[in-house]
Amino acid sequence: MGTAASDVEGDAQAVLIEKGVRRGGWAALLIVWVVWGSTYFAIKVAVESIPPFLMAGGRFLIAGAIMFPFAVRGGWPSRAQWLGCALVGTLMLGANGALSFAERTVPSGYASLLIATVPLWLLGFDAGLNRARLGLAPVAGLAVGLAGVGLLSGARSGSVSVTGVVICLCAAASWALGTILSHRVAMPSNPALGSSMQMVTAGAVLLCWAAATGEAGSLQLGAVSARSWLAFGYLILVGSIVGFSAYVIAVKKLPTTTVATYAYVNPVIAVLLGTAFLNERLTPAMLGGGALIIGAVALVVRNRPPAH
Repeated sequence: MGTAASDVEGDAQAVLIEKGVRRGGWAALLIVWVVWGSTYFAIKVAVESIPPFLMAGGRFLIAGAIMFPFAVRGGWPSRAQWLGCALVGTLMLGANGALSFAERTVPSGYASLLIATVPLWLLGFDAGLNRARLGLAPVAGLAVGLAGVGLLSGARSGSVSVTGVVICLCAAASWALGTILSHRVAMPSNPALGSSMQMVTAGAVLLCWAAATGEAGSLQLGAVSARSWLAFGYLILVGSIVGFSAYVIAVKKLPTTTVATYAYVNPVIAVLLGTAFLNERLTPAMLGGGALIIGAVALVVRNRPPAH
């Protein structure tokens, strides 16, 4: 009887622990939904008075420098891992620099819908580079997504430039390519270490680009608004450090398909924030194109969840 009672008590404790783990995972995923969805809004505010590539480079270099000392305690990465992180970071986080540049002429919510095509690009690159076979649902998702991009591109208002739209789509493609290559190059097994190394190297590349294009010389600290500084700090501490840490926790505690929902929740958060606080205008055509893209992403993610 005593043994049976102990077994029952042990099972009850295991159930409580499992429930606690899942609650922690869902709390982390909620943070990812809100934080990463809000970064489009924060980028829009930051680049109002800070040059975009300088802002993105500084953001990632500082965030990576803060994370690296804590993440590297398990051992110093090899040269091959540094090179791999530099390549992947330049493609993925360099895409964020391009997004920052595009958001000077593209509304934040509109940009988020274009960046939401990342899983569709992932599917295309996976088929092209890895010769992955596409099922009916992913192909349908690609078709619906392309229709959404076409409708969204045709819904541009006078404040949205063609160049900005193209840059957003190229940024989405660059992020997807970096994600694919991250499985082909040497990377640290610790995701926090790999992320911090990508931030440091990509931040350095973006700052070099800012210097080469004259952005660094054009910065006037006195002309940077208080709201841009606040947005910049938010992107470093919350957007990069808190957001990524929450993502790592969510991946460990929840199914991958559940975590992958960020791909189509983030644009919704971004659109709501842009409409509410930046007076960004949404037309029926933009809503329709956005709905098609998010629906296509949901269709693709259910069958082939995207990596981050």
